[in-house]
Amino acid sequence: MTVQVTAPDPAFARPADEARLARAAAGLRANGFTVHVVDTAAAARQLVLGLLPRDASVFTATSQTLRLSGIAAAIDEPGEFRSVRREAGDPGDDVYARIRLGATPEVVVGSVHAVTEDGRLVVASASGSQLAPYASGARRAIWVVGAQKVVPDLETALRRLRAYALPREHERLATYGQGSFIGRILILEREAFPDRGTVVLVREAIGF
Repeated sequence: MTVQVTAPDPAFARPADEARLARAAAGLRANGFTVHVVDTAAAARQLVLGLLPRDASVFTATSQTLRLSGIAAAIDEPGEFRSVRREAGDPGDDVYARIRLGATPEVVVGSVHAVTEDGRLVVASASGSQLAPYASGARRAIWVVGAQKVVPDLETALRRLRAYALPREHERLATYGQGSFIGRILILEREAFPDRGTVVLVREAIGF
């Protein structure tokens, strides 16, 4: 498959200011999400680890935000949490086993590619592996989101996917001789179940 990918638009790498963060937080709360705003990725890691249950399965969605913040390693490596990835082991070359791995955990932890000021979450994926638990497969969902992902509206959010998130992921995978593409897009308009969805907004930029 040949995918045309442009250079990342640097405008989408700049963290939103405090006023835009406040509008996004208010919009998310109005749409049924629990929202925390923290200063740093380290603070986000401490918060998320404190929110997680020790007796429920936790799936870490593939995410540069989780990797760079240390959240993924803290969940998947030490043994303090019931990590789906650690307990399942390596599915090898079975692509569908990888996709099904985290479909129905008790808790999913991940990120999104954009948050709108009116409180919508937008995430793109090639395979869609993280979208099932994000949408409804997990009983609880926690998303950690850098301030550079906050955008004015849905149109800008969709543009950010193609102009920044996809090119950055394409660059990352190029070091492994691979590429990326957008296969599926999930838009979370509002949360139907009380206390299910939690968004941790980080005032600094982290992830794609």
